[in-house]
Amino acid sequence: MTIRVRFAPSPTGMLHIGSVRTALFNFLFARHHGGEFLLRVEDTDTTRSTPEATQVIFDVLDWLDIKPDQGPVFQSTRYARHREVAEAMVAAGTAYRCYCSREELAAMRAEADAAKKPFRYDGRWRDRDASEAPAGIDPVIRLKAPRTGETVVHDKVKGEVRVRNAELDDMILVRSDGTPTYLHAVVVDDHDMAITHVIRGDDHLTNTFRQAQIYDAMGWQRPEFAHLPLIHGPDGGKLSKRHGAVSTLQFRDEGYLPEALCNYLLRLGWGHGDSEILSREDQIRLFDLDGVGRGAAKMDYAKLLQVNAVWVRAADPDRLTRLVIERIEAVRGDAIGPVAAGRIAALMPRLQERSRTIAELAEAAMFLVRDVPLPFTEKAAAMMTDEALDDLSAMVLDFAKTDYSAPALHAAMMAYAEESGKKLKVVAEPLRAALTGSTISPPLDATMAVLGQFEVERRVFAVLAD
Repeated sequence: MTIRVRFAPSPTGMLHIGSVRTALFNFLFARHHGGEFLLRVEDTDTTRSTPEATQVIFDVLDWLDIKPDQGPVFQSTRYARHREVAEAMVAAGTAYRCYCSREELAAMRAEADAAKKPFRYDGRWRDRDASEAPAGIDPVIRLKAPRTGETVVHDKVKGEVRVRNAELDDMILVRSDGTPTYLHAVVVDDHDMAITHVIRGDDHLTNTFRQAQIYDAMGWQRPEFAHLPLIHGPDGGKLSKRHGAVSTLQFRDEGYLPEALCNYLLRLGWGHGDSEILSREDQIRLFDLDGVGRGAAKMDYAKLLQVNAVWVRAADPDRLTRLVIERIEAVRGDAIGPVAAGRIAALMPRLQERSRTIAELAEAAMFLVRDVPLPFTEKAAAMMTDEALDDLSAMVLDFAKTDYSAPALHAAMMAYAEESGKKLKVVAEPLRAALTGSTISPPLDATMAVLGQFEVERRVFAVLAD
């Protein structure tokens, strides 16, 4: 048997982080077992589904390198097949047409509300002949669900779960306008796509009992089910917008690396000993459903930032340079030119040592592309005392006598500090401020070597002339 799993988002809003973790777990499970990972876009809610939200699904999966093995299936293109299956169930006696009017259904709901009981359709058309149908009513098709016993699901995460059939009513399979309900369409699509394992959030568990009954009514083999605990916010509540859960692409825009986000999400509800940082290859090798925990996981943004910092430090400097240049150019609104790009590339190994995100990297590299006069932070501006300006004037002349390599520049700074009887920090901090406009930068010797003599002197003389 070839294992086949699917990720089936609805394009009715921005793809949030819980859905992405579900996609990741499905993908890794398929790869671990040599199976196939498929994508189905469940776009049957025509009033809320949008092309923009559909594109976000594609963009997120592409960014995270969670690539389906086939092109997407759009559920809205399969209405005829959904109706075909429902009609087959009617013919087999496992489903029936219900001609209840809206008034009858409203009365049933009112009666249930008065009795403080959940509404369940009473099955009044379950065994009636269509010849009794009132005029002017377009029927729905309902499942003839079992009324006694239990529906049992052997879940790969939760273990055995069950519900009394008396608690479930005869659900609608096809509405009066001929469109399928979500629960029915999902079963038909999963069967036709030969899905062997349905891995999804445990908020779908109630749906699973009903869907299991459709499988049984059709005589189809059920897939294996695995319901993943939900992701909660740091306060233990359901992850929502107040926790920053808007769109997964927001993490890209904030400068997180895709491999870091996947690494973090993998460990959010799954574990393998003390392993924290895992490559995609290790993830595929190690992942299986027996490592998924049963309790809800908490989104920890501080931990995510730590994980991202690890991946930033380990990333290829050339790749980071491209990402930083893209971000800087987006902020500036124009190209930065080859000279500035070269400075960023040369200094990237030092920059990535102290940055946690691409956004921080871009901010740290911004001084390399700015022209004089540089914008100064308040703290940096305060360092430009008369004594500091005298030191800058003297040091820039000493630097001119070197070959402008980092070791030579460092030696010149050390020599000036010793000759002037000052601590290295006292002479270095104003120099850093003059060259970067800030009190934070990569090591000064490396920074000056990358800027080059002309640019160092231009920046220092701009400060001296101010």
